[in-house]
Amino acid sequence: MPMPTISIDENLKTAWPATHVACLCYSVDVCPKNQDLWDFYEKTFAPLLEQKLASTALPDMPNIAQARAAYKAFGIDPGRHRISSEALYRRVRQGKALYQINSLVDANNLVSLETGFSLGSYDVAHIGQKIVLRLGQPGEGYAGIGKSGMILENMPVLADDSGPFGSPTSDSTRAMITDGTRKAITVIYSFSGLEALTDCLDLAKRCFNRYACVGEPLVTVI
Repeated sequence: MPMPTISIDENLKTAWPATHVACLCYSVDVCPKNQDLWDFYEKTFAPLLEQKLASTALPDMPNIAQARAAYKAFGIDPGRHRISSEALYRRVRQGKALYQINSLVDANNLVSLETGFSLGSYDVAHIGQKIVLRLGQPGEGYAGIGKSGMILENMPVLADDSGPFGSPTSDSTRAMITDGTRKAITVIYSFSGLEALTDCLDLAKRCFNRYACVGEPLVTVI
C-alpha cells in the first residue's frame, strides 16, 4: 500500500502562513502496552514535566501560544477547542493519570508532551491516498475518539475524498489506531514554522523506533 500524499489548502495557509506538517508512513506491529515506555514516563519524564508545569503557564509551554493564535486566526476559540498537546498538559497538571491506549498511541502522546506539538496517528487502511489539511466546512463533523461528536466548521482538519478524519484537537474513530493496525501514518501539526517541526520529527522517529517497533519511516514535510 503506497504512502498517502498530503497537502495544505491555500485558504488555511493564507490564514496562518506558519502552518506546516510532517507526515511519517510506516509498518507497525501495535501491542497493548510497551512497559519500557511507561517505566520511562513514570520514573523519569513525568516528575520533570510536573515540575515544569507547576512553574510555567500553559501558553508558555512549547508551541502552545502559536497554536492558540492560529486557531483564533481560523475563527476558533482556543479556550473551547484546545489542541491535543495542551489537553494532555492540562490533564497532567490536574494530577490525572495519562491515558494508556496502545504502544503507538502512547508513543505519540509522549512525543506530544515532550514538544508541545499535536500529533495524530491514523490507520492507512481506513483513509484515502490523497489527504489535505484544510479548514472544516459548514455542516462537517465526525464522531471523535472519546467524544460523542465534533463540529468541525473552521477547524483545521485532515480530510480525504470521504471527508474529515483527523484534527490537531481530536481525531475521528474512522482511522483510529487499533491492535489490528499494520500500516499507519503519523502527522505532526505545526503552527510554529519549520525549524521546531524538524526537531520534533527527529524525536518522533527515535521514540517510535524504541517504543512502538517502527522502522525507518517514509517522511514528507511541507
